[in-house]
Amino acid sequence: MNGPAATAPIAEAIDRIARQDGGRLLSSLVGSLRDFQLAEDSFQDALESALVHWNRNGLPASPHAWLMQVARRKAIDRLRRSANFRAKSAEIAHLIELESGSTTANEPDSIGDERLKLIFACCHPALDKKTCVALTLRSVCGLETEEIANAYLDGHEAMAQRLVRARHKIAKAGIAYEVPGPEGWTVRLESVLAVVYLIFNEGYSSGSGHHLRTDLCEEAIRLGRLLAGLCPDEPEIEGLLALMLLHHARRAARLGAAGEILTLETQDRNLWDGVQISQGIALLEQALGRGRPGAYQLQAAIIAVHAEASSFAETDWQQIAWLYAELARTADNPVYELNRIVAVSYVEGPAAALACLKPIAMALLQYQPFHAVQADLLARDGQLDQARLAYRRAIELSQSDAEKLFLSERLDTLSRRSPIAPG
Repeated sequence: MNGPAATAPIAEAIDRIARQDGGRLLSSLVGSLRDFQLAEDSFQDALESALVHWNRNGLPASPHAWLMQVARRKAIDRLRRSANFRAKSAEIAHLIELESGSTTANEPDSIGDERLKLIFACCHPALDKKTCVALTLRSVCGLETEEIANAYLDGHEAMAQRLVRARHKIAKAGIAYEVPGPEGWTVRLESVLAVVYLIFNEGYSSGSGHHLRTDLCEEAIRLGRLLAGLCPDEPEIEGLLALMLLHHARRAARLGAAGEILTLETQDRNLWDGVQISQGIALLEQALGRGRPGAYQLQAAIIAVHAEASSFAETDWQQIAWLYAELARTADNPVYELNRIVAVSYVEGPAAALACLKPIAMALLQYQPFHAVQADLLARDGQLDQARLAYRRAIELSQSDAEKLFLSERLDTLSRRSPIAPG
């Protein structure tokens, strides 16, 4: 492809690679460069070079290998230009040796498991848990800082500063890029599991379009299996893997033909993956049998109740409400309470559930699902004007086109039930 006309499709191809495989490629770069900031900067340099060279010459046979090779060369250039060039000479020699010995044809296949090493490096005990998770989502998954800030209900600038401080701390402390031995597991495992689950969740929440990022979901499941193999007696790893499998089993039924979100009530349960459900339940039973229940096991148990119900009407909401109450005991998390309230609404009715919302309202004012739940409860309780206001707020806060469409359709349905209130 040559000429100006090629700019748009080439730019789209580069954007697609950066979005879908950026985290995987960046993980490999961090592994070879041992420097988070240098890896990020060099990868961005490579993407900018790709826009120029690919527009002129067309897509290379292996775009991923091309980007990795150019990124390493850009890293060498940056090191040579740095003020402490002499101190960096050993790193430059290492990179030149790595570059001369690389085989571009086989490059993509050598990247996969580097992510697990990077996750453990990010989840070092020298960093607090929130920073560990945020840094990994940025460096391993390639999520934008704004996306990570939204996941934590934080400001964009505050999150950006947190990430910069974390990179400096890792560089200064000389934190190793490796999967630690058994002695290093305990202090990092909680953060590592949180990261893997957030990678999985990003597959269902990141797209602004009408699609699922199943590649992220499957990557998280793959990492979960790797962790289970490295530490086969840890029930929370088994619980997390079970949770992801049970969630992912419903992927084919989550969206309609037009990309619209389908709720549990409207999903075709015949499309659920019975094999994954069986695998997830077996893992959950194995984990619970170890007698050390934890948050991931409890969440998996909740999804298992849904998976085992033959229909929405036959769901055991009483058990789900109890499980969420137990889950809330494990951590002070208002989101757990919000989900318990949803279950309560199907046991005691929407009015009782609405009363339960008040104590957590302030903590979740910027959390879109809170307003969506409130809107649904108000509508079911016949408070249509208030429900409309809540739906509008949920739409304002939504980051997903599919979500906005779903909520807008709910709002339109309410508008047809009675005249829209003034204002």
